[in-house]
Amino acid sequence: MVDKPAGMTSHDVVDRVRRVLSGGRGRRHAPKVGHAGTLDPDATGVLVVAVGRATRLVPWLQAAAKTYDARMQLGVTTSTLDAAGEVLTTRDASGVDEGALCEALKAFVGDIQQIPPMVSAVKVGGERLHAKARRGEVVERAPRPVSIHDLVLEDFVPGPRAEAAFLVTCSAGTYVRTLAADVGDRLGVGAHLVSLRRLGSGRFTAGDAVPLERVLALAGEGRLDEVLLTPAAAMGDRPRRRLDDREVRDLGFGRPVSASGSDDDVAAVDGDGRLVAMLSDAGPVARPLVVLAPAAPAPVPGASGGGADA
Repeated sequence: MVDKPAGMTSHDVVDRVRRVLSGGRGRRHAPKVGHAGTLDPDATGVLVVAVGRATRLVPWLQAAAKTYDARMQLGVTTSTLDAAGEVLTTRDASGVDEGALCEALKAFVGDIQQIPPMVSAVKVGGERLHAKARRGEVVERAPRPVSIHDLVLEDFVPGPRAEAAFLVTCSAGTYVRTLAADVGDRLGVGAHLVSLRRLGSGRFTAGDAVPLERVLALAGEGRLDEVLLTPAAAMGDRPRRRLDDREVRDLGFGRPVSASGSDDDVAAVDGDGRLVAMLSDAGPVARPLVVLAPAAPAPVPGASGGGADA
């Protein structure tokens, strides 16, 4: 789990980790590296990075709810919905008080629809929106359902360019910059996102995240295992099932085992607690969604010692 610095994309983080792990021998010699949940270049905080076989677990890591510490400015809209964009409109936000802002925030709690920003990685017509945006294009985007689980005002500074800090916990796929802009629209003055830090992604928190430079230094010294989580630890918030030796062998050949009795996907571990597979019930049996070789678990970068737009 990396604490991403500002000024680089999530892909940049993955690329730097991959290059160090390749030992300078090129991408072909590097293990697979992936991430769970894109962070904008100017955003900081928790970025879960998976290495080797653990990249197969990215769909489950991505699905987790995210928590952000965000700050927005009222009265100014921008082309990118954040501070990096060109100013489009300005309005006097002096009439907005804390009570009105709280009411506006409350309106967005629950299941809502969001239009992805033009600077997002969503594909339209086979091309990512941010590529179109770089050419100055603006295209129609279909609204997408997201869930805002919790939205709390932390700080409010009134004035013509009022600013507000807020904490938001939301579903994967939520764009906080869009949320800030939509709140500004509801208040009638517009708004844009000033700063964003991801505090948590599922069970992973910023307090346990490792600065990127330390991850790279340890990887270069062959000591990356000091800040790695095993796949079993990474799936620690999933229902768990302990397998016997026969079941481990069956799953190794892709065969189903008896049903787990869970509505959620289940992390199946062997007798030593190593993750063997992710299972999903299908009637009387549980089928493997992904199988990891049980003999040598592939880790996920995380806190030393173990647990623990969009």
